[in-house]
Amino acid sequence: MERLFGLDMQLIADTLLTAISVFVLFTLASYLFFDTVRDVLKKRQDRIKSDLDTASKEKSDALCYKAEYESKLRDADKEVEEILSAARKKALQNESKIIDEAKEEAARIIARANGEIELEKKRARDEMKKEMIQIATLMAGKVVAASIDEKAQNLLIEETLNEMGDETWLS
Repeated sequence: MERLFGLDMQLIADTLLTAISVFVLFTLASYLFFDTVRDVLKKRQDRIKSDLDTASKEKSDALCYKAEYESKLRDADKEVEEILSAARKKALQNESKIIDEAKEEAARIIARANGEIELEKKRARDEMKKEMIQIATLMAGKVVAASIDEKAQNLLIEETLNEMGDETWLS
């Protein structure tokens, strides 16, 4: 009877020869290719490790920079607040200075107005005196025309001045 799988010497020799060939090819391929592949894989592994180390270093640097920038931002905010505070103080000082100057100017205007009022009063008094002198002169002319003696003339002038009174002179 014939077997499906016959184990004879030729099959064993072929199997051994194939196994030796595979072993030799594997050893040769391992010597030629696997070392090269291992070196490439090792370099790739080293490069990946280096990239990870660099990334972690850059991340820590970025965190330091972030903290530094946040600190600078806080300092800038403080500085802005100080500048605004100084500007407010300066504005208040300028405001009080302007108010003081305005008060001084108002006082000068009032003083000048009071001086002008006094000058106008003096002018009015002077004009009143001139009018009174003119009136007195006219009266004196009438008295002279009426041939009144000097005593009577003086009496008339005195009466006229008393009738006008001091209030006429002062207003």
